[in-house]
Amino acid sequence: MSFSITLPDGSKKDFEESLTIADLAHNIATSLGKAAVAGKVNGELKPLDYKLDSDSEVAIITNKDEEGLDVLRATAAFVFEAVAKCEYPELRLGEHVADEGGFYVDTDKDDQIKVGELPKLEKAMQKVIKNGEKIEHVQIAKSELEDLYKNDKFKSELLAKVEGDTVDAYKLGDFVDFGFDALLPNTGKIKQFKLLSVAGAYWLGKSSNPMLQRIFGTAFFKEADLKADLKRRQEIKERDHRTIGRDLDLFFVDPKVGAGLPYWMPKGATIRRVVERYIIDREVADGYQHVYTPVLMNLDAYKTSGHWAHYRDDMFPPMDMGDGEMLELRPMNCPSHIQIYKHHIRSYRDLPLRVAELGMMHRYEKSGALSGLQRVREMTLNDGHTFVALDQVQTEFAKILKLIMDVYKDFDITDYYFRLSYRDPKNTDKYFANDEMWEKSQKMLKGAMDDLGLDYVEAEGEAAFYGPKLDIQTKTALGNDETMSTIQLDFMLPDRFGLTYVGKDGEEHRPVMIHRGIVGTMERFIAYLTEIYKGAFPTWLAPIQAEIIPVNNDAHGEYAEKVRQELAKRGFRAEVDNRNEKMGYKIRESQTQKVPYTLVLGDEEMKNGSVNVRRYGTDEEISKSLDDFIKEIDADVKSYSRENN
Repeated sequence: MSFSITLPDGSKKDFEESLTIADLAHNIATSLGKAAVAGKVNGELKPLDYKLDSDSEVAIITNKDEEGLDVLRATAAFVFEAVAKCEYPELRLGEHVADEGGFYVDTDKDDQIKVGELPKLEKAMQKVIKNGEKIEHVQIAKSELEDLYKNDKFKSELLAKVEGDTVDAYKLGDFVDFGFDALLPNTGKIKQFKLLSVAGAYWLGKSSNPMLQRIFGTAFFKEADLKADLKRRQEIKERDHRTIGRDLDLFFVDPKVGAGLPYWMPKGATIRRVVERYIIDREVADGYQHVYTPVLMNLDAYKTSGHWAHYRDDMFPPMDMGDGEMLELRPMNCPSHIQIYKHHIRSYRDLPLRVAELGMMHRYEKSGALSGLQRVREMTLNDGHTFVALDQVQTEFAKILKLIMDVYKDFDITDYYFRLSYRDPKNTDKYFANDEMWEKSQKMLKGAMDDLGLDYVEAEGEAAFYGPKLDIQTKTALGNDETMSTIQLDFMLPDRFGLTYVGKDGEEHRPVMIHRGIVGTMERFIAYLTEIYKGAFPTWLAPIQAEIIPVNNDAHGEYAEKVRQELAKRGFRAEVDNRNEKMGYKIRESQTQKVPYTLVLGDEEMKNGSVNVRRYGTDEEISKSLDDFIKEIDADVKSYSRENN
C-alpha cells in the first residue's frame, strides 16, 4: 500500500503504511506534533487518532489556530457533560456547541441546574482535567447508543437523525456522547476554562418545544487569553442595555403581556422623546415634510410592493375584516409614503419630494430571537423617502449622506464605515429580474460615493430586493457590526405603483425613489446609545439632567423647589430628592442613576442664591451662582455635550 499526503503548501509526502494525524504532525516536525490538536482531512475536521491510508489533502490544526480553539472548547463541553452526568445521574443532555464565543451545553432535569451550582461543577471538572484522563475516540453500534439513551428523549431524538448503523462517538470513563467532530485525546490538554452562566433555551430553538437549561462556558490555551476574555465579558455585562435599562428604570418587556413589545418607562420615554424631537427638527430643516400614516394597510399594497412575496415569514398574519378586505400590520413604511406621493398629481417642480415619518412597524420575530430593545416585534423607524428625477439622484444622495454624518457628529458616533450592498445576480428568488435596472442603479450608487471621495467596501448579496444600497455600519459597544443607517435606490416600486410626474416637456415621467433611514428604529438606536454611553447619557439626552438635594427638607426644601422651577422654566429636566434619607445616600443614589449634575443646597447656598455642583463621575464639588450654573448647563446641552465646542 502506498499513498500520498498533500500538505497546505502544496508539498507531498509518500507513505507505505497507514498513520494517524498525530503521527503525520510529528513526521513533519517535532514542534508541530506537540502543538497539534486535530487535523483537516479533505476539508473535514478529524481527531488526532484518525487514520490516514489513502491519497488525501491534510492540514494540521494547532493550538494557535481558531479551529484549534474550537476543538479545545468542544473538549471542555464534553468534560462538562461527563461531570454533570456524574453529579446528576438523572440529567438529560441536549445539543452542544463550541465556536468563537465559547461553548454551551443544553441540559434538563426536574430541578434545573442553577448558576450557584457552577463552581461545584467547575471544581469537579478541574479534578478530571488534573488527572489527565483519556478521551477515547470510538465507533459504537447505533443500537447500543439507543439503549444507552432510552431514558433521555433529547439524545434519542438527536441520535435518530444520525445515518448508518455505527456512530462516531467519544468516551470518558463510562460516559459516552456523540456529535463532536474532533476532541483532544485527554483531559489534561484543557489548560484554562471557565463556566460562565446559565440561561433558558427552547429545545432545538422552537418556542413550541420544552425549555431546557443552557450552560455557557469558555476555554483557552493560555491563562492571559482567558483573563482578557473574562474582562471583556464583564465589560459587555456592564454595558448590556437590558441590565442598564432595568437598573435605570428605562423600559421593560413582560412576556406575559407580549413578548418583544417594550414598555417605555418615564425616563426611557424622555430619552426617546428627545431623540425623536431632535431628528424631526433636523429633517424638517433639511426639507422633509413629516407625515403620519396608519399602521394598517390593505394586503394588496404589500403584494404590489413585493413585501408579501419576499418577507411573508416576517409579517403578521393578515386580518380578515369580513367584507373581503384583508388588512396587514405594516412591516415597512414605503408603500404608505407612496400613497402620500400618489395623492396629488406631481410636477417636476415638486421634485425632490422628501417625505419622512417616525413610522411604527411590526415584524413577526420568533420568540427565541427577541432581545430587549434590539430585537422586538413592534418598532418605530426613523424613515424617509425622497422622490426624484433621474438627474437629481446623485445630488440628493450626497445631501442625505451629509445629514447622516451631521447626526452622527451630534451623537458622537465615530466608529463607522460605508458598505455598498449589491444584489447577488444568481439569487433570482430574492432579487427581482431586471439586469438593466440593477446595472444602472449600482453604477449610479458607486459613482456617487466615488464623487464624494469616500472609502467603502462592496458586499454582494446584501442589497434590498428592490435595489442597491449604501449601508453605514457601526461597531456597537459589545463589538458587533451593525447597520445603523441606509440609503437605498429604488427603480422598481415607482414602476410597480405607477408613479409619475409631469416633466418640463409636458409628458409623464417615472421618478426614482430613494429610501433612507438616519438612525434606524428608535428601539435599536436607544439600545445602541445606552450601551455606548454605558447608561451615562450626555446632558442633552439624560432623562434627569440635574438632581437637586436639599441638606434639610424643612430648612432648604423651599429653596430647592425654587431652583427646580428656575431650571424647568428654561427647559431643563430637574428633580428634587426630598425623600427622608441621609444626604450621603441621596448623593450616591444620584451618581448610581448617572445624573449629569447633582446640586446640593444648604444654608450657604440658600443665603447666596447659589448651588453646590458635582458632575457625574467626579468627587469635586464647586459652588457657583444659580445664574452661572444655568449658563453652564445651557452650554452643555446646546453643544450636544461635546467638549471644547
